[in-house]
Amino acid sequence: MANPPNDPDAMKKKGGKVSHFFVYGILALSFVGLGGYGVTNFSSNNQAVGAVGDQEISAQDYFNAVRQEMNAFSSQIGSPVTFEMAQQIGLDQRALQSLVGRTALDAEAARIGLSVGDATVAQAIMKIPAFQGAGGTFDRDAYKFTLQQNNLTEPDFEASIRKDEARTVLQGAIVGGFAAPEAATKAMADWVGERRDITVLRLNELDLAAPPPEASDEELKAFYDANIDKFTKPEAKRITFAALFPETLAPSMPVDDAALKKVYDERIEEFDIPERRLVERLVYPTQADADAAKAKLDAGTPFETLVAERQLTLDDIDMGDVTREDLGPAADAVFAMTEPGVIGPVETDLGPALIRMNGILAAENTPFEAARETLAAEQQTDAARRAIGDKVEAIDDELAGGVTLEDLAKEQGMDLATIDFVPGAQTDEKIAAYPEFRDAAAKLAAGDFPEAVMLSDGGLFAARLDEVVPAAPIPFDEAREQVVAAWRADAMARALKTRGEEIVAAVKAGGDMGSFGILDVTRGLSREGSVEAMPADFVTTLFGMTEGDLTVVSGPDFAAVVRLDKIVRPDPESADAQALVQAIGAQFEQAIAQDALSDYVRAVQTEMGLTLNQAVITAVNGQIN
Repeated sequence: MANPPNDPDAMKKKGGKVSHFFVYGILALSFVGLGGYGVTNFSSNNQAVGAVGDQEISAQDYFNAVRQEMNAFSSQIGSPVTFEMAQQIGLDQRALQSLVGRTALDAEAARIGLSVGDATVAQAIMKIPAFQGAGGTFDRDAYKFTLQQNNLTEPDFEASIRKDEARTVLQGAIVGGFAAPEAATKAMADWVGERRDITVLRLNELDLAAPPPEASDEELKAFYDANIDKFTKPEAKRITFAALFPETLAPSMPVDDAALKKVYDERIEEFDIPERRLVERLVYPTQADADAAKAKLDAGTPFETLVAERQLTLDDIDMGDVTREDLGPAADAVFAMTEPGVIGPVETDLGPALIRMNGILAAENTPFEAARETLAAEQQTDAARRAIGDKVEAIDDELAGGVTLEDLAKEQGMDLATIDFVPGAQTDEKIAAYPEFRDAAAKLAAGDFPEAVMLSDGGLFAARLDEVVPAAPIPFDEAREQVVAAWRADAMARALKTRGEEIVAAVKAGGDMGSFGILDVTRGLSREGSVEAMPADFVTTLFGMTEGDLTVVSGPDFAAVVRLDKIVRPDPESADAQALVQAIGAQFEQAIAQDALSDYVRAVQTEMGLTLNQAVITAVNGQIN
C-alpha cells in the first residue's frame, strides 16, 4: 500500500522532485507483497468502499491498506495488533485517508489527461525486486508467475503502474519549487543555535546555619491533614492465591549421584580452571617497529602512549583473562612472569608484540565432593519444575470441579497467602515479582474462577479475587514515620530555598558567589541539553533569563543558586551554523510543500466530490483480523 500523497514520509524532496519511492512503495506493498507484506485477497465482491469523482476505492485496496498499517505498527511495537486495537488508535482511518488522498490525485490526473509512456511503465516494472531473477535483472517468467499468484492480469497491472507514475508526476508538480522564507529560517536557526554558559552552586543541609527544628505532634498532625493524599493507601485488589515454587518442592526431590557425576564430568571446565593471566597485547607490523617501541618503553615512554601512537585504545588490545592455549607462541614468556609488567617484543599469532601482564589468576580446582551440593540443588530444582509441570492438569481439573484454593493448597502442598495488589506498587510479596502474576492479577475480576498459571521459573499459581479494597487514609499513628520523613523533607526544601534566596541577595550586593561553596560551571548548554539533578523544566527557565541573572532552583530534594554567565549566539559564518540553516530551511520547504499538497488534495475532493460507502467499509472491517 502506498503512503498517502499528503503524508510527508511519501515525499523526499530534493531539487523540486518527488522520490520514486512513493511509486515503488505502492507496487511492492500493494501488488507483489505475497505474504511478506500481508497482502491478501479480500474474500468479498468487488464493491467500492468510496470514490473521488469517478475514481473508485476498491474493497480490496482498503483491506490491504488496513492490514499493512497494522503490520507496520506491529513491527514498530514488537507485538501483534488486533483489528480492535487498530481501530482504537485510528489505523483504519489513517489507511482510508491515505487511499482517499491517492484517489483524489488519480482523479485529477485523469481530468487533465496526464499519463506516461510505455517506456516509463516498463522501466518501473523492471525495477521491482519481485520480478527479478537470480542475476538481479528482470525475469519475464517471474513477472508472469507473481501476477498470477496475486490474481492480476498484465494489462490491469500495467495500467495501475501507469496510473501510479502519472500520480507521481502530478505530485512532483504540486510540491516542487517552494523556497523556505529566509527571515523565518534565520530566526529559527538563531533560536535553536543559541547556547548558555552557567554557574551552579548546589546547596545542602551543611549550608544551613542550623537544621530545621523537629516538628511537634500538632505540626505533624496538621501536615498529615494538609497532605492526606500522600498518606492514603490506593485502591487494591485483595487476592488469595495458592502457589507452588520449584525451590519449595526441590528439597523433597531424590538425588542421583551417578547422574551428578556425569554432569560434573560434562561441565569439568567449570570446576577445573587452569592458571590464567590478565593480558594486553600491542601488535606491530614488523619486528623493527616492535623493537623501536620497546626502546621507547625502556626510555620511559608510558605503555598507554605507545597504544595511542598505534591509534588504538586499551579496550582494543585487552585480551582479558587468558590461558596458555590462548597466547600461542607467547605463552611461555608470559607465564614465566611472576609479577605484572611489560615484556617483548615476543612473537604472537598476529606478529611481533609487546605484552603487558596485569594480573595472575591461580588455577581453580573444585573436586566433585565440593561441587556436589551445587549440582544436587540444580538437579532437584529441575526435577521440581518437571513435577510441577506434571501437576498442572490435575490442578486445573480440581479447580474446575469446584475445589477451593484452601483445599487445593492442602492437597498439593502449595503455599497459601493473601495479597492486597496495587498495579505498579512496590511490595515485599514474592509472588508479585513475577510478571505472570501481575498480569493475571490486573485482569482478575469478581466471579472469575481460579485457574493454574505457569510462572517463568517453572512454578505455578492459582488466584481468586476476594474483594476490592477502596482507597483509604492510613491512620496517623500508623503513618507517623512517613509523616515525620515527609515533614522534614518539606522543611528542609523550604530552608534551602530561603538560604538560596539569601545568597542571591548577597551576590547581587557585590558578594562573591564562590565564597558560599563549590561552583559547577557548564559551558555551551543547548535548549535540548540537561544539567544533572535539575528539574525537567530547568533549561526552559534558564533560556528565559537574561545575561547576569541569578535565580534559585529548588525541588523536593535539593536547591541550587544558578547564574547565567553568558548567552552565546551562533556565528553565522561557521560551518555548523550554515548546516543548521540548511536543515531548518529544508524542513520549512517540506512543511510548505506538504501543506500545499494537502490543500490541493482537499480542493480536488471538494470539487469532484467524495463519497464513502459505510456498509462496504463495515463489511471489510468484519473480515480483518
